[in-house]
Amino acid sequence: METNTHPTGAQPGPLVHRTVATPAGRTHLVEQGAGPLVLLVHGFPESWYSWRHQLPALAAAGYRAVAIDVRGYGRSSRPADPAAYRMTELVADCVAVVHALGEREAVVVGHDWGSRIAADAALTRPDVFRAVALLSVPYEPHGGPRPSEMFARMGGDDEFFVAYFQQPGRAEAEIEPDVRGWLCGVYAALSADTMPGPDSPDPHFISRGGTMRQRFPHARPAWLTEADLDFYAGEFERTGLTGALNRYRNMDRDWEDLAEYDGAPIVQPSLFLGGALDASTTWLSDAIAAYPRTLPGLVASHLLDDSGHWLQQERPAEVNHLLTAWLAGLPG
Repeated sequence: METNTHPTGAQPGPLVHRTVATPAGRTHLVEQGAGPLVLLVHGFPESWYSWRHQLPALAAAGYRAVAIDVRGYGRSSRPADPAAYRMTELVADCVAVVHALGEREAVVVGHDWGSRIAADAALTRPDVFRAVALLSVPYEPHGGPRPSEMFARMGGDDEFFVAYFQQPGRAEAEIEPDVRGWLCGVYAALSADTMPGPDSPDPHFISRGGTMRQRFPHARPAWLTEADLDFYAGEFERTGLTGALNRYRNMDRDWEDLAEYDGAPIVQPSLFLGGALDASTTWLSDAIAAYPRTLPGLVASHLLDDSGHWLQQERPAEVNHLLTAWLAGLPG
C-alpha cells in the first residue's frame, strides 16, 4: 500500500479535474491530496460535487481523495445502451479508475446508489477494495424476489418511486422541463429540515397518474445554497436524466448477474453512517440489525440524529470526523 506522504493537518492543495479511460469510455474525476487512495462514489441525483466537503477534509488528513462522476452523470461517458448501466459495469469503472491512477488498491466510500456500488465493488473485487464505507443506504446481501416484481407490489393505491423510475422516459418527462425546480424539491423532500411531516403524503410514493413533484415541499434545505443548486441543475440540464435513471432500470439485470453472491457477506473492514430521519435507514432497520452477519468486518455504525438522506452534505463536519477516524484505524 502507498504510504501516507501528505502530512495530517497540512493544506490539502487544489482540486484537480481529469478524465481517465474506463469501460464507460471516460470517467471524470476530481482529486485532492496525496496518500492512500479513497474513492468516493455518489448517488442519485448528484455528482462528484456531493463530496465537496469531504475532498479537502480527507486530503488534509493525509489521503488521496478522488470523487468520480458515475457513468451517465456529469462529464463521464453516457452510453446509449440502457444495459450499460448494470452494476457489473459500474464496478468495472471503479476498478479502472483505481488502476488509471496508478494504484493497486483503494478504500471505497459510497452514498445512496453509490453505497450499493461501493458494496458490490468490495464484494466482487476484494483484491482492489480493501475497505468500504456505506452512507445512507444499508448493505443488504443479494437475493430475494425479482426487484421489479417486488417494487411493483409496493405502495398500495400509490406507486413506489423505484417502479416509477424504472419506466423509460416517464420520469424524464416530469423532470427535464424544470430540472432546477425538481432537484430542489427532491433534495428538500429528503432533508431533515424540510422533509414533509408524518401526516403529509410520503414523497417516496406517487399517486396513480401523478408526479413525484406533487408531494415535494416548497422549500430549500439549509445545506443547499443557490450556488450548489445551480451546479447540480447545470449538470443535469446539460446531460439529461436518462443516464442517471438507467441505474434503476438495471436492477433485474443485477439480480441475475450477481446471483452467485446471493447471501454473501462483505468481510473487509467497513463503516456505516446513516441519517436517523432517513427512510432508507428506518425502512431497512432489519438490514442494519443484521450487520453482525452481513458485515462481519464492521468497525462502527452510526445513525446521526436530526439528519436526512443527503448525509455528507447535511452533516459534513460529523461525517468528516467519523470517516477520517475510521480510515485512521484501518490496517496498513
